[in-house]
Formats: sequence, C-alpha cells, structure tokens
Amino acid sequence: MTRSIQLLAIDPQNDFCDVPADWWPVHPTRGTTAPSLPVAGAHRHMQRLAHWVRTQAAHIDEITVTLDSHQRFDIAHPVFWQQADGQPVAPFTAISAQQVRSAEFIPREPLHLALALAYLDALESQGRHTLIVWPVHCEIGSWGHGLHAELLDACAAWQMQRQRAVCSVFKGMNPWTEHYSALMAEVVDPTDPGTALNSVLLERLAQADLLVIAGEASSHCVRATVEHLVQYLPAGHAQRLLLLTDCMGPVAGFESAEQEFFTAMRARGVQFATSDTLTLTD
Repeated sequence: MTRSIQLLAIDPQNDFCDVPADWWPVHPTRGTTAPSLPVAGAHRHMQRLAHWVRTQAAHIDEITVTLDSHQRFDIAHPVFWQQADGQPVAPFTAISAQQVRSAEFIPREPLHLALALAYLDALESQGRHTLIVWPVHCEIGSWGHGLHAELLDACAAWQMQRQRAVCSVFKGMNPWTEHYSALMAEVVDPTDPGTALNSVLLERLAQADLLVIAGEASSHCVRATVEHLVQYLPAGHAQRLLLLTDCMGPVAGFESAEQEFFTAMRARGVQFATSDTLTLTD
C-alpha cells in the first residue's frame, strides 16, 4: 500500500533566519534590511531542509508552508505599547495583565486599554505564557515575510517535478491576538474565523501517513503547532509525526522551552530524525 508523505515547513521566513549579510536586500531609501528576529543556525537549518526536499522530492506527496504574517500595528509589537512615562517598550519585554493594571505598561492609544486587558486576562487564564513584545517581524509584503531563498527554490523544483502546488497558510494577520500555532491563535477572536481552529488544514495534515515537520522556531511556532496537532488529530496520529531536529531551533533564551517540547512529544510517540538520516520510501 502506498504511503502518503507530507512536509509541513513552519515559518521558514527570512526574518527568522540568520542569513549572511550579503543576502540582505538593499533599498535605495531604506538602506539595508537585516532579519529582525533571527534564530541562531536557522540559515543552515533551511539549507539542510532545502537539500532534503530536493533529494526526497519524488517521495514527498504534499508540502504545506506556513507564513507568520503581521502588520506593524500588533498587540505583540512595540508600536502598540509604551511605558508609564511615555518611553517605548523594548523588544523581548514580557507584559502581564497586572503590569498593565498598575500602568507600568499601557497601550499608546487609551481606547485600546480595555481590549488589551481582556486579551491578557484570557491569555494568562490558559496558563501557557504571558505576552511577549517581539521586534516587528514578518511584516506583510516585506522581504522578511518571504521564504528563505534556498527553500523557495527547492519548493519550486518540487512543484515542477510533481506537478502540484505548495499549500501556503497565512497566520497572525489579526493584530489583537498572538498566533504561534499554524492551527489556531492563542486566544480566539470570536469576530475573526481566521483565529479559530483551522479545520481545513487539520484535515489536510491528517491524511498523511508520515508528516515530516521542520521550521522556526522550535521554542514557539513549531512547538505550538505540533502541540495542537497532537491535541486535535485522531488518536494514534502522534506516531505519524516526525520532527527534523536539525532543521529547526529555538529563539535565544528559550532553549529550555525547546527541550521541554521535545521531551513531551517523545512521550506522546512523536518520531525524531535528522535530514541526513531520513530517507523516504513510498
């Protein structure tokens, strides 16, 4: 019986990759653009993944690529927040509901206070994490939003060889909620179906007898996506998931989150491999 083999590449985007400086684009008025939130080693991760896609293309039946997709105005970006004295909030600052209630951090627009507090309360009630203010990243339409060039080329070659399209999934466009997972936002906005469980994507991925997963970052978007896959796929499907560990890495300072994630997924039966050892057969 022929197996269905899929690749899920999570957020393999320029802003998350520590590509060398000679890869950075130069704009005539903006100057040089560097990746805004690079994961250490991500350039090599994506080169390995691109090589693996090229060598295993004949056995990969479907490719899904997720794209973190944000506006500059976003509850998890510095443009939204200020300190009590009006000074900006530095990237990588964690903001709790209590800090907002005590006016240590406040939205720049006073009318947004009630919405921000409602979000923070809902987020913290889940016990997953507090809000982190990230550097502006993966801004829709920017170079940083685009795919790593070598993986883009490998996907193009796969499409030519297999005569089928890559499935692109955009996430994070709602500025009022964080959206790490490809399957749903951290807090669902009842007015925006795009933040709820993506049942179409879930059904697509459920068809895989083997779902190979790579991307950035293992501490955040890869972790959240895989946790949701294990939660929402039918019983027994966790054993069909495989993490390419040399094609992902954690955000600096969150290495322990990656290890906690790996440990929890091994306990659920998720498979692990590296790109140089994973050779596919139908």
